[in-house]
Amino acid sequence: MTTVKLGLVGLGTVGCGTLNILKDNADLIAARTGCRIQVVAAAARDLSRARSCDTVGMSLTDDPMQIANNPDVDVLIELMGGTGKAVEVVRAAIMSGKHVITANKALLAEHGNELLALAEEKNVMVAFEASVAGGIPVIKALKEGLAGNKINWLAGIINGTCNYMMTEMAKPGNDFAPVLAEAQRLGYAEAEPSFDIDGIDASHKLAVLASVAFGVPLSRTGMLIEGITMVTAADIAWADDLGYKIKSLGIARRRESGLELRVQSALVPKSKLLANVDDVMNAVMVNGNAAGTTLYYGAGAGGLATGSAVVADIVDVCLAIAAGKNNRPALGVPMAKLASMPILPKDDILSAYYLRLDVTDAAGVLARISTSLATEGISIEEMRQQPDTKTGSATLVLLTNVVQEAAFQRALAALNGLTDLRAPAAWLRVEHLS
Repeated sequence: MTTVKLGLVGLGTVGCGTLNILKDNADLIAARTGCRIQVVAAAARDLSRARSCDTVGMSLTDDPMQIANNPDVDVLIELMGGTGKAVEVVRAAIMSGKHVITANKALLAEHGNELLALAEEKNVMVAFEASVAGGIPVIKALKEGLAGNKINWLAGIINGTCNYMMTEMAKPGNDFAPVLAEAQRLGYAEAEPSFDIDGIDASHKLAVLASVAFGVPLSRTGMLIEGITMVTAADIAWADDLGYKIKSLGIARRRESGLELRVQSALVPKSKLLANVDDVMNAVMVNGNAAGTTLYYGAGAGGLATGSAVVADIVDVCLAIAAGKNNRPALGVPMAKLASMPILPKDDILSAYYLRLDVTDAAGVLARISTSLATEGISIEEMRQQPDTKTGSATLVLLTNVVQEAAFQRALAALNGLTDLRAPAAWLRVEHLS
């Protein structure tokens, strides 16, 4: 039986989850891989901290470079996060001939092309199932289960914090600020939450998904990145009335001229499975030209869920080592054969739109609004109206047809220039996921 020695960098929630799975399921993993897996070394910032995993028998250090340069380590597992020291550690591990398993979506999105090319040069593997959607095996689904498909599009709820907040804001009496405070109290959101609520975390994950799905280099350049701060409880209530839920989505869509890559809040029809993914759960919907539409759902975070994905990569690497095939392309195809597909600019996005307008309740208002939209080729597909006799105003809620973003933004500017509006128009995109 082949012995594979692991070095772990990061002994936090995911690191301990990984160690516990390796211990609890050791016999099963050995039977499936034909390998004896040993964790021989680990690095952590604070070695004195109490942990929920057993580190007996491991060489412990607070210097992750010692793991990267340790000649007894065959596979380095990077769970430290970030794009600072982690990049140096992973690069050093690859240079020393080690395989690398990482859960670090930021590292991949920002430095992945360089590191994966280096791994191919050094004939080692880099695996990253845990970098997107926690315990959901979506990377493996794209690389293996859907390998015979041309992927048309994918859409995912890939940030649990934002999904929790959208779920809670749909409950009576809740709005953005108190829901964010509760998410922070529960540990779903950081004290400084912008990485999640501004869409940065999801953009890193979308870059990884798009690269694997479409066989293109890892990149966020040109990606539309919007958070959830523009969503209000009023919008969620109106969406519900119209038959939709508002979700924070990462969307990648193939078009003839390139790729649409966007992180955004959008209305999704309640009839779609993705609309019914609530709380901190994640899900990714993928449309292929052979399989059609498939959905992958599960826990997007947590020690055991994400540790499960890390262990899945350990199994893959062990199987490859045992078979003598050390260099399986990380993105499904070799780096030199990745396709060149531009990320389309924001103005080229095609979408339907939701508009909420606070207007003066007077004759001719709707006609002027309709004219502003029609000038840009935009038609009203559905409308709701709620008058307020006390203030002499009304709320108009409109859904449009699918149009180019540039046309919608010109129409939006015209609407905001109307004296009939009592406040700037609120708007969101509408995704029918087809």
